[in-house]
Amino acid sequence: MVTLYREARWKAAVYGRDHGVPHFHIEGPVWRCSVSIATLDLIIGRAPRAEFAAACAWAEDNRALLAETWRRLNP
Repeated sequence: MVTLYREARWKAAVYGRDHGVPHFHIEGPVWRCSVSIATLDLIIGRAPRAEFAAACAWAEDNRALLAETWRRLNP
């Protein structure tokens, strides 16, 4: 797992040896979800609305980093 960004209440990470469409994980203290890198759509899980919006705003600006990290960890 590579944590790419961390805020006080959430972090964005990409896992190696993962499956499915290229995605990243948003994780908080008691919740977790997976989000498509290409569309920023929720794939599975749940997240508070404010944290999900903040993470997706960060991801939109860092989509290339997310995609490259996914490709490197999931050849």
